[in-house]
Amino acid sequence: MKILITGGAGYIGSHLTRALLDQGFELIIFDNLSTGHKEAVLGGNFFYGDLNNYEDLRSCFDLHKIDLVMHLAACISVSESNLNPSKYYMNNVFGTLNLLNLMVKYQIKKIIFSSTAAVYGEPLYTPMDENHPKLPINPYGKSKFFIEQILEDYRIAFGLHYIGLRYFNAAGASLDASLGESHSPETHIIPLAIKAALGKINHLTLFGRDYITPDGTCIRDFVHVLDICKAHILAMNTLLENQQSSFYNIGNGNGYSLNEVISTTNEITNKEIKIIYGDRRVGDPPILIADATKIKKAMNWSPEFSDLKTIISHALAWELKNKYD
Repeated sequence: MKILITGGAGYIGSHLTRALLDQGFELIIFDNLSTGHKEAVLGGNFFYGDLNNYEDLRSCFDLHKIDLVMHLAACISVSESNLNPSKYYMNNVFGTLNLLNLMVKYQIKKIIFSSTAAVYGEPLYTPMDENHPKLPINPYGKSKFFIEQILEDYRIAFGLHYIGLRYFNAAGASLDASLGESHSPETHIIPLAIKAALGKINHLTLFGRDYITPDGTCIRDFVHVLDICKAHILAMNTLLENQQSSFYNIGNGNGYSLNEVISTTNEITNKEIKIIYGDRRVGDPPILIADATKIKKAMNWSPEFSDLKTIISHALAWELKNKYD
């Protein structure tokens, strides 16, 4: 079976590419390298292209007979989406429409879509299950929610079957530290905390310490990138077997405050991170914790690396040899 992975040179995409290669699948990695790294693509057929360029995608579909799509390519920064919503609606929504329209044209009926917990917005209850109201509070979350609705419309109109995976906070790195998280600019708390501890940056800025949480900082559910990859493979097998379209949360069900991330990083590195506190960022919910019961029951998925210290330790091992900085 031949699988197209959009965004396969990115953080999660590169780990997923490796996991699928290890299982013997034939892969086409489609990426414009705006945030990904060609060196992180450890095999498969790399195709340089942009989702917003219909001809790029069409050339890829002409060249390869694709059986299934895993769609990970997206802009992902909440803060940037507030400043530049056009970029998020064009890249995430318009780019996905190009992809889906070509899938319909080439009669490719199956897609695994990378969605996000940001579709839920401010939590009305925690942990949040898939039935939680979808009230996204930033353009990033809105763009992903729009795509979710479009997928359902395409299922009804064209028989395109999908599984959407709503990631909570992806973190960690490969066990051999050959792949890891490297964005420019970096916005995620764990790699930033590690960089601050290692002296790669002067300090770590925490946005907001007056949230209604035990220590005043945001609480997040950190899920290991390898557990996300496992969920993708289970979702693919499920879609191939029964073609039942649905959405699933991917998270550990454990909430850690940003202060806890910092203290754990201090402990692991034996350093003291310099902290500067800033104002709250627009569009940041105070608490995001997953209820992943649905995928556990449906696909027997369970996180293997759920401990915060383990997740940060894997990220640290990668950061010590990060060649993309």
